[in-house]
Amino acid sequence: MIYHDVVVVGGGLAGLRAAIELNRHNVKVAIISKVHPIRSHSVAAQGGINAPLGNHPRGVYDSWKKHAFDTVKGSDYLADQDAVVRMTKEADERIYEMEHWGCPFSRTAEGKIAQRPFGGAGFPRTCYAADKTGHALLHILYQQTIKFKQAAERNEIVIYEEWLVTDLVIEDGVCVGVIALDIVSGRLETFQAGAVIFATGGAGRVYGSSTNALINTGMGMAVPYWAGVPLKDMEFIQFHPTTLLGKNILITEGCRGEGGFLLNNKGERFLAKYNDSKKDMEVAPRDIISRNIKREIMTGGGFDNSYVHLDLRHLGEEKIIQRLPGIRDICMEFVGVDPVTTLIPIQPGQHYTMGGIDCNTECETIVKGFYAAGEAACVSVHGANRLGGNSLLDTIVFGTIAGCNAARYVQNSSGKKGEDTLNDALKRTEQRIDALYKSGGNEVPANIKVALNKVMDNKVGIFREASQLKEAFNEVKDLQERYKQIKLNYTGRRVNLSLAWALELKGDLDVADAVIAGALAREESRGSHFRTDFPKRDDTGWLKHTRVYFTSDGVRLDYKPVNIGPFEPKERRY
Repeated sequence: MIYHDVVVVGGGLAGLRAAIELNRHNVKVAIISKVHPIRSHSVAAQGGINAPLGNHPRGVYDSWKKHAFDTVKGSDYLADQDAVVRMTKEADERIYEMEHWGCPFSRTAEGKIAQRPFGGAGFPRTCYAADKTGHALLHILYQQTIKFKQAAERNEIVIYEEWLVTDLVIEDGVCVGVIALDIVSGRLETFQAGAVIFATGGAGRVYGSSTNALINTGMGMAVPYWAGVPLKDMEFIQFHPTTLLGKNILITEGCRGEGGFLLNNKGERFLAKYNDSKKDMEVAPRDIISRNIKREIMTGGGFDNSYVHLDLRHLGEEKIIQRLPGIRDICMEFVGVDPVTTLIPIQPGQHYTMGGIDCNTECETIVKGFYAAGEAACVSVHGANRLGGNSLLDTIVFGTIAGCNAARYVQNSSGKKGEDTLNDALKRTEQRIDALYKSGGNEVPANIKVALNKVMDNKVGIFREASQLKEAFNEVKDLQERYKQIKLNYTGRRVNLSLAWALELKGDLDVADAVIAGALAREESRGSHFRTDFPKRDDTGWLKHTRVYFTSDGVRLDYKPVNIGPFEPKERRY
């Protein structure tokens, strides 16, 4: 049995920032990551990170209050306002911290951190490092982790790379550790800990057409869900307006923030035709633009009934090379298009999971000693729709908070706990995996995954309706039954990715079940959740969070109030 004061599950921005904070508090910390930390999906974030620095000429009067209002308004008033205020108040400090650690932010002529406009924001407040902001931030945090790991005056940060956490272990309402699979060797191990932080990222690969990396499965949310921790607001799935046709690689909102246009098959900036986007056009919130792209395609304004164009040509070669070099590389590499001279074919695709592990502003869950941060968590700062640039801020603000609170918790706790419970959990997991190795079933896990993706793409997408959601719910139930008959195509112990994917597929299925159940129950339209049979927002009946519990009989839902603060819910006009 391995012991660490705190175990952080996930090596992306939230996990690394939590580990650094724990190390600052002289706590022995381990990071368990399914991949090498700099291969975490945080590296794929492109456009920028929000903070009301006021460095842009049109942003000199920006403030944390204005940032908070934009965030709450963008969330369609489902965000918890105490969490939003906490995030926006701490934004400047976290950005300057990253700058001092060496993050190569793009600069103004005066040498200040450059900021660009993003959707739903009253001011240009998105700080950026060209169009590779997540890449820059993740490498900086990893460098800091290595620096702290090697510093003689600090406790070592231990990193377990290519380990998959299979179980969260709880004893009498207290988290005592996790069970994890060493993918390389195939051995299961118990990790005893005074506290555990989950920072495993989103569940985007429940969908097929997604900007998310293949590692972004439902497993990170499913593990605590199976252990009794509720998930929150899982019906709110963000679809990014601009993903590359056929590949669904992200084409950053920064393209539109820099002045890019969306054009239909007549060459028109069609967003002017729709009431909710005609004011802000290409920098309206993501949920609005995604719906209006879909509407334009459905009414014959698209190409091949599947896409529209993003036009950057008028920005000029110099600006594109300076501020959007990664986008140019992606377009040229994957579809043979140079955005300097040619239109980019784009379509909406799944991008972000607003819901996640239910936790409060301190990143605390209902289980003592168990915390969550980043996209895996639902604090909730994004509510029904996340503003672009707020996800990276969420990771480093609440990663810091989770690390600080977990450190205080373990420093005020007494001794190691749960050895017998951990050993019992290890035996159950060994039996579960042994059953997979010995299965005589005839179901291929990959076939079930493809079927799940098809259901989610076609019936739980941008537009939703009761009959299709019911069909999706029943089809996922059928897939869960089929899963019981899966057979691994490889039964060796070392580097058995067939086993890892099979374990994660169970997480995908159960998280998809939670998404559909919440979407079917919520009979209104709010943010990213648009019901064609209930097209209006209903604050009287639905200004509340959905909580989802895993039971042996299936999904159980209940609700909790939204924390309303200084901003009273109003009609969401743009």
